[in-house]
Amino acid sequence: MTKTVMITGASNGFGYLTAVKCAEKGFRVIATMRNMKYANRFEEEIQDPVVRNRIIPRQLDVTDHDSLRSFQVSLTTIDRVDVLINNAGFAVGGFAEEVPVETYRKQFETNFFGMIAVTQMVLPIMRKQGFGKVLNVSSISGQVAFPGLSPYVASKHAVEGFTESLRLELQPYGIDAAVIQPGSFRTNIWTKGTYIPEEARHPDSPYADYMKNIKDYMEVSREKMADPALVATFTSKLAERSHWRKVCYPIGKGVRTTMAVKRILPWKAWERLVLRQLSRSGFKVHDK
Repeated sequence: MTKTVMITGASNGFGYLTAVKCAEKGFRVIATMRNMKYANRFEEEIQDPVVRNRIIPRQLDVTDHDSLRSFQVSLTTIDRVDVLINNAGFAVGGFAEEVPVETYRKQFETNFFGMIAVTQMVLPIMRKQGFGKVLNVSSISGQVAFPGLSPYVASKHAVEGFTESLRLELQPYGIDAAVIQPGSFRTNIWTKGTYIPEEARHPDSPYADYMKNIKDYMEVSREKMADPALVATFTSKLAERSHWRKVCYPIGKGVRTTMAVKRILPWKAWERLVLRQLSRSGFKVHDK
């Protein structure tokens, strides 16, 4: 029987590439996206008609209650869901003092609460089957914080805590849960810039110079960002596995090393190391 993978946020980036990779491996792919105009990409860019026909685009805005209800109704026509990949997300930047609380809420609505809503819809299907896997797309930011990105970092930390609890809850029912933790890759979330609210972009902001140096650092780092197809390939391989032995799957150059160094170093040494990286762009570090 053909296995089914469901992916949120499949219009671009990791989601789109993973949908294609999974279809190439023989999965039936339910590729959900907020804006259905992007569904044409599958028709226009996939040459193999067999692969193309395995992908079923569906409208789903994980932050919209009506969209979620409509999608839940459509799930009744699906005979099985083997793997759910919660990929929908975006990044909010800015300094905590200046980012409105409402903007933090919007960040969490997509990256965290939307993930929970979709997971809750799919779990009854998996429990009835007696098997299934839930893969939540986190980030190195789910373990390692960076200044000027606290909304995004906080949302990914929440994703990881939720997933650990979820895995423990689902093990008795034959269902796995895990997170994938990509480092910096050339996806729209970074190459087109994060969303920074107007309040955090004012030229007279006390953080203006700090933000400029962070942007300069990110611009230099962009040249070293890897091809997101690597994440899609790795994710599709995870989808094929019969069992996930771990709850966290880091991927990307230097990701494992960075996480290990943070765990080992005393906080003060880690703090100095991070800020020293920014100082190379001209940011003045106060050595306490």
